[in-house]
Amino acid sequence: MSPEDAPLRPLLVVDGANVVGSVPDGWWRDRRGAAERLRDRLATTGGPADGPFAGPYEIVLVVEGRARGVASVPGVRVAEAPGSGDELIVELARNATGRPCLVVTADRELRRRVEEEGARCTGPRSLPTAP
Repeated sequence: MSPEDAPLRPLLVVDGANVVGSVPDGWWRDRRGAAERLRDRLATTGGPADGPFAGPYEIVLVVEGRARGVASVPGVRVAEAPGSGDELIVELARNATGRPCLVVTADRELRRRVEEEGARCTGPRSLPTAP
């Protein structure tokens, strides 16, 4: 796949705070480190193996608060929300016009909002664990 084909790939938007918070592994002691581990897992696995859209995905990990400062890596763009991550996630879903968008979150209100923008949703458990 060439760089020119990137806009045709499905967009995977990951609610970093929600996904990290879904696993009680001590993430609250190091939010940035937890976001980096999620980013690395996404870079390795490429997103849901059996999602509603065929990959590969363009992956955007949305971080907020004390998780800011996480760098992007090949395969995962990290987007820092200036305030609420939910607002940025809705904006990304809205701007995905013309291509499929899948949002990973368990937040019911956020799911409702992005579905109104035409995105599909899946929960944090849909993401594979790192090998």
